[in-house]
Order: sequence, then structure tokens, then C-alpha cells
Amino acid sequence: MKPYQTTLLSSLLITSLSACQTQVKTSPTTDVVKLQQAALSSQLGYDLVESLTVEVGPRLAGSPKDIIAVNWAMNKLTSLGFDRVYKEPVQVPIWERGEANARIIAPVEQPLVITALGGSIATPSSGIQAQIARFDSLEALQQARPEMVEGKIAFIDQKTERHITGEGYGKSVGGRSKGAVVAAQKGAVAIVIRSIGTDHDRMAHTGVMRYQDGVPQIPAAAMSNPDADLVNALLKRDPNAILELYMSPKNLGFNTSYNVIAEVTGSSKPNEIVLISAHLDSWDEGTGAIDDGAGVAIVTAAAKHIQDLPIKPARTVRVVLYAAEEIGLMGGKAYAKAHKAELPLHYIAAESDFGAGRIYQIDTKVNESAFAAVQKALSPMSFNGVVLGNNQASGGPDVSMLPALGVPVASLRQDGHDYFDYHHTPNDTLDKIDPAALAQNVAAYAQFAYIMANSTTTLTPLIVSSKK
Repeated sequence: MKPYQTTLLSSLLITSLSACQTQVKTSPTTDVVKLQQAALSSQLGYDLVESLTVEVGPRLAGSPKDIIAVNWAMNKLTSLGFDRVYKEPVQVPIWERGEANARIIAPVEQPLVITALGGSIATPSSGIQAQIARFDSLEALQQARPEMVEGKIAFIDQKTERHITGEGYGKSVGGRSKGAVVAAQKGAVAIVIRSIGTDHDRMAHTGVMRYQDGVPQIPAAAMSNPDADLVNALLKRDPNAILELYMSPKNLGFNTSYNVIAEVTGSSKPNEIVLISAHLDSWDEGTGAIDDGAGVAIVTAAAKHIQDLPIKPARTVRVVLYAAEEIGLMGGKAYAKAHKAELPLHYIAAESDFGAGRIYQIDTKVNESAFAAVQKALSPMSFNGVVLGNNQASGGPDVSMLPALGVPVASLRQDGHDYFDYHHTPNDTLDKIDPAALAQNVAAYAQFAYIMANSTTTLTPLIVSSKK
């Protein structure tokens, strides 16, 4: 560990220990305090994400590295001594990125930095040369007359707003996921979007896109933010600027990946489950450190600290490392299907998939009648800097479908102000993770899982209100 990292961790630990001494006087148990102390003084979380990013690296679902990651997870979870470690198959598509090049060829020549969006088809081998039809947003493209788009390359130029919650992503990501369908319906020959990112680096952000049956498939790419600015400046000089685009991705059928699962068996209610999770796959541009190596490390280390307690909690704590989240929540959907009969025994679920920024708030989605009791039970997390929040949680991408199936969820909110600087880019690497912040996450997840695994409040099944 670097000297500055040691200083940060020591400072956080001293503050935490002081707070914990106050908590001991008021808490009926010291286990929650012990978990916080153990997590904040441990380097396990950082060691795990370092191991994953260095020994495996990028792990695109369906690729050879995906299976290497599955084997890494099975070996790592087994070596950590969990009571049970196993995997469950998930069918995933195989997509290879290939090359992606673009340049403005008129009124001047300018090279551009782009990347293919996940799932995109290739251009013809000779590429595509066409005028640019620029739109401020997906909505603007939807409202455009077909003659404004036909035969052109659609360009969605929506900037992603920076927020601690990451809410700007939700406002702009529709252009990535749905833009190709809308553009093709209006006759476009390809689509390029401004990267869904908050950075100013000359790196393009990838991410999954969708086609629709009955609509022609067109190539889809993302452009770096500085190059999007450059294109705007050129269009002001010449609205008929021509873009040349070449891409060679391939769709190669299907492969089998796996959800990897580990359990700390409950002492008195082993059939009831507290689920903490992350996704094991990543995009292929960086090493998948913040998305979602950090999450893998956080939930694994949190469960390991619970595993090492002298007395296990009442309920089973289950760690799920989902397959193929990036290309459509495939692991989450497969888990919900495979465990359909068992879902009523899932007490609560959460997922870490927003990097390694400090957790500042915990939200839940439980029955309103249980909300006050759950907040009271979770109150010791305040000693780790976590504020009690609202009852409007989604739980994270792979568990987002569980509330509709009756499973309560929680969202441990991380500081994401810079998350979309690195998200889905070559810049998603280990150096973006602060070990002290990662340890705070591990402590929060360990406390959450332990408290919920011992809770006496009735949570299930979740009663979802029909009110809009």
C-alpha cells in the first residue's frame, strides 16, 4: 500500500473507532462495531479488485476472458472459506468489437475518436460516407421529419450532466440504447452519439445498444466528448459536413457463462437469504476496475468478514456475482428465473455497481409498515458515515426486477460525481480506486448484510403499491 493510502486508511480508522466506542454504549451487540473495525482495517477488498483487474482484466460476456473470470471467482471464493461456493449457467451472446475509425472528410479532414456500441453491426467493408444530421437529444431525433435524416448519419449530441447520484446518466443513456432504432426508422445509414460520460478526455464510452425486430439494423458508435465538440464547430461552418465511418464488429452466436455464488450459512434460519451482489463481467476497453471489479470486491470482502465472525448471523448471507450485466442484465434475469420458487425466502437484496466512491446514504424498498423498524435497525451504519434515506430504492441493476417479484431491496448510495468520467472507457483502471473509500464500502455492506440477517422485522413478501 502506498504511504498516502496508509495515511488515509489510518485517519478513517481512528475516526471510526472513536465513533464505535460511543456506539458500544447504546448497541445491544458489538458485532456491528466489530465488522466496521475489521473492514476499515483490512486490505482484503483492495486485494480482491487488484487481483481481478491484474490477473484477469477486461472480461466481456461471452469472451474467453469471461470464463477466466468465472474460474477466478470460483477459486477465490473457495480459498476464502465460504460455506458453499457454486455456479449457475447463463446463456450469453458473443460479440467482438473489431475496429472503429471515423473522420470528417469535408469541408476539412479531421480524425475522430470513436468506439462501437455493444451489439452493433459492422459497416460495409468500404465504410460509410454521409452527411451528418445533428440532434440535441433522442427526443429531438424522434420528432424529426424523415427527410432530415434519410441517407445521413444521425448524430445525437446530448451532454451527460454530472451529479453525485449519477442521475444525468439516466437522462442521456436513451440515445445510446434506442437511438439506432429511431434513426433507422427515419432512414439513417448509421448513428453516432456523443459519449454518455462526464469527462473531457479524448476517449469514447462504449455501452450496450439495441435493435428491434422489423427495423433495419444500422451501425452504432460513440464519439469522445472533445470530438463531439469538434464536429459541432465544423457543422457551424458547414452544415453539410461529411463523416466517414468504418466499423468491423461481429456477432458470433452464443456461449455459456455463469453466475458465481457463495454463501455464509445462517445459524438458525439458513433457508432465508440476505443477498448482496455485483456483476463479474465488464466491457473490454479498460480493466473493469470500477465497473464492476470494485463491486465484486466490496460484496465478497463484506461477506468474508461475516464468515469470520465466531457466531454466524441467523439468516444465510448469499453473494451473487452476476454474469453479463453489461449486455442486458442477463445474469440477474437468469437468477430470478432459476430461484423463482426460493424468492419468497429472500429477505432483502442489494447490489454494488457504481464504482468505489464512499457510501453516504442507504435507501430501502420494504413494506411501509416495516420501514421505521428497518431504519432503526440500520442506524448503526451512521457511525460509518451512512445517512438513513428513503424507501424508494431499486437495489441495483441485476436486482431491480426483484421488487416486482416480492423481494425487498436496498440501495447503498455511493458518491458518483466522477464515476461517469471513467465508465465504459479504457480509463476504467485500478488507479481510480481509493483504498480507504473502498474499505468504507466493505464496512457498510458488511454491516447492512449482518443487521438484515439478524433482523426480527417481517419484510417479505414486499407489497408493491399500485398507486402511480
